[in-house]
Amino acid sequence: MRSIIEELSIEEWKAPETYAPSYNISPSQHAPILRDTGTRSVRQMQWGLIPSWANDPSVGSQLINARSETILKKPSFQHLVSNRRCIVISDGYYEWKRTGNQKIPYYIRSKHHRLLPMAGLWDMWSAPNGKTIYSYTIITTPPQDALAHIHHRMPAILPYKNLDIWLQHTRSSIDKAVEILAPCREALRAHPVSAYVNSPVNNSIKCIEPVDSAETMDLFE
Repeated sequence: MRSIIEELSIEEWKAPETYAPSYNISPSQHAPILRDTGTRSVRQMQWGLIPSWANDPSVGSQLINARSETILKKPSFQHLVSNRRCIVISDGYYEWKRTGNQKIPYYIRSKHHRLLPMAGLWDMWSAPNGKTIYSYTIITTPPQDALAHIHHRMPAILPYKNLDIWLQHTRSSIDKAVEILAPCREALRAHPVSAYVNSPVNNSIKCIEPVDSAETMDLFE
């Protein structure tokens, strides 16, 4: 946690005792989300956006991602871009490549072992019993060229110089914020991993360990 706080200049971390590093965060599980609340503040949120106006929280399972090209058009996202932008804190992500009838999982990370701050949107939903659920969605873009062979989308990974543009909704216009949602230019590495990662109950370093494959490669070497 200390290294994350230092790398992202975080000033507040709500309920830090609820945070635990994870190798396999799945929809409906919680992850640390960075917002600008006057300071750089982190809190745990549930993956899968539940709009504040939703009647049923199960809609979150359908809203785990938001396309950058359409966030200003979709009712679930358009009203969030003005003041509920966030950063999903991550140091890597998984994507599945379809090969024939198989889907091969890949782990993708920074070549330099840096965090990969992903642009996201968040919302707050109140249940009839008074419980409040904080939830988020990850914004996606077309892939950078070297990852296009794996999948046709990737998270909107922001360079550190653009974090404030995305986070500081009171200072950055919507147009400027959306403008920075582009395919990541950072040097990334990708390698196939075991199907062990396919089960959300599996959460250990084994999830990200490379497996022997003719497709194993380091990108941007």
